[in-house]
Formats: sequence, C-alpha cells, structure tokens
Amino acid sequence: MARFGIDTGRAVGVTVTELRRFARDLGHDHELAGALWASGVHEARLLASLVDEPALVSEAQMEAWVADLDSWDVCDGVCGNLFDRTPFALDKAVEWSSREPEFEKRAAFALMASAAVHRKDLPDAAFASLLPVIRAQATDERNYVKKAVSWALRQIGKRGAGLNSKAIRTAEQVERIDARAARWVARDALRELRSDAVQARLRKS
Repeated sequence: MARFGIDTGRAVGVTVTELRRFARDLGHDHELAGALWASGVHEARLLASLVDEPALVSEAQMEAWVADLDSWDVCDGVCGNLFDRTPFALDKAVEWSSREPEFEKRAAFALMASAAVHRKDLPDAAFASLLPVIRAQATDERNYVKKAVSWALRQIGKRGAGLNSKAIRTAEQVERIDARAARWVARDALRELRSDAVQARLRKS
C-alpha cells in the first residue's frame, strides 16, 4: 500500500477483494456505513462506501466524508462505489472542482469519471456541461489531481461518439494552455480518446 502512495497509518492490511466479499455478505446498511466511516480505519472507510445506500446519502454526509479524505484509493472508492450514484453527484463534482485540498479536488474529477461510466440514466448533455470545468481546472500540477482530471476527460469521451468529439476538442484546447500540467492532461487524454480501440468501440455502439 505504501508503495502505491497510500497512507498506511490507520490501515490494517485487508485487501479490496476481501472487502468486496464482506460487503456482499453484509448487504446495504446506512447506519453501519456511518459507523465504519467514523472509525477512521482505512479499510473500514472503503467498506463503508460499499455497504452504504446511495438513496440515503445526504449532501451533508458527502461534505463530511470528502473533508475526511486522506488517500487516493479511499477517494476513488467512495466516489466510484457510492457518491456517483447519488442525485447530487454532478453538482458536487462541479462544486468540489475548485476546492483547494488535494483529495477534495481529486474527488470532483473521480466523481465525474465514475458517473460517466455508471450513470446510464443521465443524458450526454449533463456530461458535456462538465467539459468547461475540466478545461478550467487542468492546470493543477499536483499528481493526484491532474491524473483525475485526465481520467474524467477520458471517461466522458468514451460514453459515445458525440461526447468523444467534444472531449477531444476540449483536450486540444487544454493542450494550448501555457502550463505543464495542462499539456500533460491533454496528451494523456488524447492518447486514449483517439486510440483505434476506443474509436472502433464507438463505431459499434
């Protein structure tokens, strides 16, 4: 875990595979999720994201949990297992995108990326509206932020042909920004968005 940049100060060494098995056995339990999160234990917080009930998650809970984030894996797990399924997902993503704390800002883009994959119920227009936000925040040099910005741009651009064109156009605009992070984000995103594999899949969809 430490080798992958995860803070192990409050970790106990349970694998994600084991956590997913525990979550299946436990089922959904909002009260239990709250207690697990409050424990502060690294794996307990990941488990909380797996057993909580999206329909019962409030904006206040999202704000409290995002303020507690201290590692990229819990950030991504909470966003991809839970927050992206709430009614507030995209609004919170936009709100958090201009936050200063590193993992709160990463959460904004992890939420965009996860919602782009999981939220088939949302129209493409909802994701197209996020592209200006991505462009505006593409100059953050912090590693965990810029990687998440690229991730969001790539996942939005893989939802369909129309969004792919818009995401490529956004990446090209980002590439022209005079900032090293922006150039990295653009090139990382364009490599996948223009790839033969992605283009072939979009033609079939």
